[in-house]
Amino acid sequence: MKKVLTLVAVAGMFTFVACGPSAAEKEAKAKATADSIAAVESAAAEAAKAQAIADSTAAATAAAEAKAAEEAAVAAEEEAKASKGKSGAKKAAAKPTEAKPTEVKAGQGKG
Repeated sequence: MKKVLTLVAVAGMFTFVACGPSAAEKEAKAKATADSIAAVESAAAEAAKAQAIADSTAAATAAAEAKAAEEAAVAAEEEAKASKGKSGAKKAAAKPTEAKPTEVKAGQGKG
């Protein structure tokens, strides 16, 4: 009986080992895993590249808007200086206007 149980146990171990994946199957699974990791890394690199392009475009747009705003401010300042010299003569010649007192109607309040 002892020999029969030993023989059955040894046969069971060989069957268990034989049912496992072969070296080719293990190699194919490792290759598939490596390929999927490479695909994910490639997609992440593409996304990072696209984000970098979007960031640089946004920075360039912001710089252009800032430059345009600065140029507009300089132009407005120059225009103000130019009109300041012209309007000084007009203000001296113009009559001062009298402030008209406003009447508060009932229910309007003072505010």
